[in-house]
Amino acid sequence: MPAVEDLLREVAPQVLGTLARRSGDFVGAEDAVQEAMVAAVRSWPADGLPEHPRAWLLQVASRRLIDAQRSEIARRRRELALAASEVPGAVPSAEDDSLALLFGCCHPALTPPSAVALTLRAVGGLTTAEVARAFGVPEATMAQRISRAKQKVASSGEPLTVPGPAERPARLRSVLHVLYVVFTEGHTASTGPALQRVDLTDEAIRLARWLHVLLPDDPEVGGLLALMLLTDARRPARVDAAGDVVPLAQQDRTRWDARLLAEGTALLDRTLARGDVGEYQLQAAIAAVHDAAATAQDTDWPQVVGLYALLERLTGSPVVTLNRAVAVAMVDGPVAGLAVLDGIGPVPGDPHRVDAVRAHLLEQAGHRTAALEHYRRAAAHATSTAEQRYLAAQAARLARS
Repeated sequence: MPAVEDLLREVAPQVLGTLARRSGDFVGAEDAVQEAMVAAVRSWPADGLPEHPRAWLLQVASRRLIDAQRSEIARRRRELALAASEVPGAVPSAEDDSLALLFGCCHPALTPPSAVALTLRAVGGLTTAEVARAFGVPEATMAQRISRAKQKVASSGEPLTVPGPAERPARLRSVLHVLYVVFTEGHTASTGPALQRVDLTDEAIRLARWLHVLLPDDPEVGGLLALMLLTDARRPARVDAAGDVVPLAQQDRTRWDARLLAEGTALLDRTLARGDVGEYQLQAAIAAVHDAAATAQDTDWPQVVGLYALLERLTGSPVVTLNRAVAVAMVDGPVAGLAVLDGIGPVPGDPHRVDAVRAHLLEQAGHRTAALEHYRRAAAHATSTAEQRYLAAQAARLARS
């Protein structure tokens, strides 16, 4: 019953956040909410939706958690505190438990992969199998990763609450980074046969929209959502009918999603007007410049170079420098772009990316033999099948000519 599944996907993180805060038992609360969701899937289609679905789910999960705690003598005191704290389920918590849950899943004690996995599982509602498939690891491996992440959050001793004004900026950066990683993995999958993982990009956008509703005045939250919308708008044109990569310069821009472009541009304009420009707003601004051009040749490349220079000073990221090299080549020629590349070290997580860009610029500069070598090297190191095919095709094209 899709309506039930969609509703559970929406309310389950709220219930988990409330129950984990009240009980102080993140692991037990997560198990109890899962059991309550199973009960809802069995009950609601037959008996009809309850008047207050969130309250129903919270009540059932609370009972399941109390039942589980009764078997542990050491937790009887916590059980009594939980029972005493129960309020009528129709009354929402004064604290934003959903936001607290998201901050908890992005705890600074967790590694980025663990935070991503836990967020997708607890906040996004993906099954362990779905999270495992997204990152190309066995389900048992992902289950262990998620379990360790939950235990680390639980053992930190920190209450599951929204951080105060002093701590929130640093913690929010972790949350935004996790959502950005989820989107990036969906936009260009690191493994597997397909270039894109639509389930991950859709989930990242859903969570970013939700975070923007909760924190509407934060410019970087708005910037990240705008970046996702402006980037995802190109999805229909990024691969051809055979599933092969279509570079940005060759994409049919009439296939881009005009609705997402308009929404992302309007959101970015509102966000930039607030000042305090950060890295996600700058990335969104670069995406907006590309999206505003009717063709690749019409792109305001000097503006792109300037935005990448600002972003590079802000982040120091080699990926940003790599992208700036491409933009510099469009303004000042491939030799100038190659000069920028000479200052780049290894790109973490993307061992093939520097070789791919260098091959492209060497070919533009007329150094076809060297370009062929770097295309082959990039293809050998790419972990995505779609990117491997694209880079190997470029190498084969140069070899034939």
